[in-house]
Amino acid sequence: MELRHLRYFVAVAEEGSLTVAAERRLHTAQPSLSRQLRDLEQEVGAQLLLRSSRGVDLTPAGRAFLDHARLALRSAADAVAAARRAARPPKPSFAVGFLTGQEVEWLSHVTHVLRGHLKDIDFRISSDFSPDIGAAIQRGEIDLGFCRLEPQPDVSYKVIAHEPILVVLPGDHPLAARSAIDVRDIDPASFIGYTDTPHVLRGIVDRYLRERGVVVAPVHALDGIATGISLVASTGGVTLLPAYVEPLLPRSLVSRPLAGNAPVIEIAAGYRADNPSPILQVFLENIDRLVASRAQAPGAAENSPGGTASP
Repeated sequence: MELRHLRYFVAVAEEGSLTVAAERRLHTAQPSLSRQLRDLEQEVGAQLLLRSSRGVDLTPAGRAFLDHARLALRSAADAVAAARRAARPPKPSFAVGFLTGQEVEWLSHVTHVLRGHLKDIDFRISSDFSPDIGAAIQRGEIDLGFCRLEPQPDVSYKVIAHEPILVVLPGDHPLAARSAIDVRDIDPASFIGYTDTPHVLRGIVDRYLRERGVVVAPVHALDGIATGISLVASTGGVTLLPAYVEPLLPRSLVSRPLAGNAPVIEIAAGYRADNPSPILQVFLENIDRLVASRAQAPGAAENSPGGTASP
């Protein structure tokens, strides 16, 4: 018994027709297929198929044989795949994590820097909350993370951008008609606050509001940009978010700059200095070029770091 016998039998059983199986799946002549099936039944010692003018049906023996035939074909395919994997040296992995939303800004620049190495590595990307990105770097689960400056043992950071904080609000909100919004004009009860998860953003906004004598009374709190955008859209409220959310806003929402000296939030590339990955070293050697290429993108120049990055 050969694998082709099993493949022919499964094709006929699934199509319910010798003609269809021969022409569409097996690309062989029907007389040859019929002969192969007779050989199979002779070797099995039981009739597997009932042929009629309406097509082909399975006998009880054929139904019992079908499951095992499929399993044998899957096992053969798995064996071939395993052999091919073993014949090829495994690719080193390189994992990059993004604060949700930052992949829109940075992924294309990362792949551009690493373009000469991508074919030789298992390149993995993920997105998560900023504290989780920092923790994943520390644990060695990812090699590189784009996030806030999250204090973690053994994690180094290179600041790569300063994002201005913007007002995000519904397009039909009265304040949306303004070219810039004074934070003191936002209704305190409509302000959407922050949970403990975006603690860096919350700290910056809290300090900004406090310095301007603004006291808010949020009913809702966001834990990330996705929930923030959803809450603004569903409640008609107002919140403050980094500028990188602008491409992610639905048509019903708009963003406006804050009047006066708006706060900024830092975006950093985080990594472990003791990570021996040669791909990480390539990235770090080219990080200034990456920052420059992103700063040259339309509308991004104002977000680039303004000087030497702090660790």
